[in-house]
Amino acid sequence: MLLTESQSKDMLRAHGIAVPEGLLIRKPDQIKRWRGELPVAIKAQVASGGRGKAGGVLRANGVAEAQFAAKQLCDMKFGGEAPRALLVEPWVAHEREMYLAITIDVTAGGYVVLYSPKGGVEVENNAPLQYAFGSPRAFRAHALRKLLGEAEPDAGLRERLITLVRRMLYLATAADAMTVEINPLTVVDGKLIALDAKIVRDEAAAFRHADLAAEMEDARKREPKAMARALADNLMMVWLDGEVGLISGGAGMTMAAMDMIADAGAKPACFLDCSSNPTPAGYKLAFSILDSEPQVKAILFSIFGGGTQIDRVALTLHDVLKARKSKKPVVIRMNGTGREACDAYMKEVGLLNHDSLEAAVADVVQKAGAA
Repeated sequence: MLLTESQSKDMLRAHGIAVPEGLLIRKPDQIKRWRGELPVAIKAQVASGGRGKAGGVLRANGVAEAQFAAKQLCDMKFGGEAPRALLVEPWVAHEREMYLAITIDVTAGGYVVLYSPKGGVEVENNAPLQYAFGSPRAFRAHALRKLLGEAEPDAGLRERLITLVRRMLYLATAADAMTVEINPLTVVDGKLIALDAKIVRDEAAAFRHADLAAEMEDARKREPKAMARALADNLMMVWLDGEVGLISGGAGMTMAAMDMIADAGAKPACFLDCSSNPTPAGYKLAFSILDSEPQVKAILFSIFGGGTQIDRVALTLHDVLKARKSKKPVVIRMNGTGREACDAYMKEVGLLNHDSLEAAVADVVQKAGAA
């Protein structure tokens, strides 16, 4: 489970990691409660990435300006999620932004430290240094010190980073966190400060943590109705903010199709994987969900059948589409065992079964743009 910045910072603070002192508010007019320094940073609290690039962090020089900025953020959505709160913090003047994280990597058999001397919203452009140690017991300060020596000539800063990593590792193990990320990390008066933070906790460990179990229950209540319907019937769905609805089978296939939709100049409306419920009821529900969402302008159905006989999927889809009432355009790409029958079944409902995913994506993006 991805925590919000304020939740993540509460955990950092509890483990002795310095963060700016902030105020969490639920309504724009509550900004009047701020008694700290000006200017301030006002940050939308959502459990999604890319908030900074999407305009989810605003600067305000006075109370009136801050209240206006807070109202702006409350009216926005990030990854399809409206802010559940706003975090108000002093705007910290800093000259340098670093990136530091601890995450789980299966190839390392456990934890990995990631560090980049250049952090911030463009951190993806800088490949981080990596120290893989697996088990917390295998962490060795001298190994990390040697690695940091390649990027940080200041010995004092290296030692402070090592101390910070130890605290992050303790947090990760105590809270069953899969990722503890600080970006940006900066230095103010010789002290390391976490200006932003992201923590991802393992939902499978909720039986050990009452706070995590409660947060998961709250998150389920906040889920969009479309997602709640999908998850209730064992369809794997993540709601996004695009216009191309995607129904697919298998996480890899679905992610590949999402990337191709983006490369073609459109945005996927969802990650919707039917492989856990490849039944007439499952496919019918998938189409029902996307047909009922006004932001979805066209639907791509992409399935590859290796072990699965794709002609059986096509027969099921034939019946679902024949009974479907919506006029939203649908584009089909099915391939695999029994492909020839797929073409015939789709022709009966007036659709073309595309030869390739590339062709299907180009078609659906064109149809979504024309809708």
